[in-house]
Amino acid sequence: MKKFVALFLAVMLLVPAFAMADNVIKIGVYEPASGSNGAGGKQETLGVQYANAETPTVKIGDEEYKVELVIADNGSENDKAPSAAQQIISAGASVALGSYGSGVSIAGSEYFKNANIPVIGLTCTNPQVTAGNSHYFRVCFLDPFQGTVLANYAFNTLGVKTAYCLGELGNDYDQGLIEYFKQAFEGLGGVVFKEDFPSKTQDFNSYISNAVAYGAEVFFCPVSIEYSTLIIQTASAQGLEIPILGGDTLDSNKVAEAATGTNIKVIITTFYQEGANAQFDEGFKAWLNANPEMLTNNGGNDMIAAVSVMGYDGYYMALAALQAAGSPDGAAVMAALPTTEIDGVSGHIKFDETGDAIRTSAFVKTINNETGAWEFVAEQTVE
Repeated sequence: MKKFVALFLAVMLLVPAFAMADNVIKIGVYEPASGSNGAGGKQETLGVQYANAETPTVKIGDEEYKVELVIADNGSENDKAPSAAQQIISAGASVALGSYGSGVSIAGSEYFKNANIPVIGLTCTNPQVTAGNSHYFRVCFLDPFQGTVLANYAFNTLGVKTAYCLGELGNDYDQGLIEYFKQAFEGLGGVVFKEDFPSKTQDFNSYISNAVAYGAEVFFCPVSIEYSTLIIQTASAQGLEIPILGGDTLDSNKVAEAATGTNIKVIITTFYQEGANAQFDEGFKAWLNANPEMLTNNGGNDMIAAVSVMGYDGYYMALAALQAAGSPDGAAVMAALPTTEIDGVSGHIKFDETGDAIRTSAFVKTINNETGAWEFVAEQTVE
């Protein structure tokens, strides 16, 4: 009898664990935590983690599920992307989010597709991420749009006619955005000089000198946080007098720190400007300041990067798709995503026939060289 009771109690103790295991939904977070895009990837992941802390469960039908994040570091490198994707697939994720960096997004895409796991891109702006892929969606604007916005702003607002463009050799994001900028800028009547630098470059002196020699009036470098900080520091040391123009990857407190105390004018396009949503800003900052590890991952302060907002919105898009699917099955979630819509912090998000968010404007902002804060310049559209 005693053996029976002991066995019965042991079984009952295990029931909640099994029940909990049955009521867990996993969302993959496919982001770089290391490599040249590690800083941006961590900030993008923070947005997902904050949303998960805020809403840790989702109700599908009559069942309440705990949402567990499966975070996999793709290392900012295409050859490391497959193992990160496989980690998420092996964990049994219903949907994945990411990545910061179009190249690694493209590199991991096929693995998610073969596993019938949909992916929601957060800030991967290259058109090739979703082109021809029914499993890949995204909540951000695209590079053809961003490149045109930047070109129009440079030519029409800054009044410059000659641009120098610099990107990392073989980087899909850099090269793609530069090409769209070049097409739009030249279409307006401008002149573009373009150069590439090899990966792991540390010395940008020659490139700054070349921009000056070409007579450039703006320096366009849509590169990683790691490279952009080096470029700003080098530009300051050389006394560069023309503005540095960048895309969404430059929207970082690390970039702002590099420009603080210098005379370098940095202007970027991005997805969000701090102050646009007070409720989100206050909640996110409080969460960061209560978590030392998270604050460190944000670069050591509570400045809000737009990529964190996109991570937050992407998480809620995933929850909405899970609810619309009525199932944690990846194929069902994939089928539900095309018609899923949400009102996010970054605005209303609805997908077009390719799976891209319908976006009609971008935020233009600049760094205050005295305070180190990002300041709103304009909300720019393309006519």
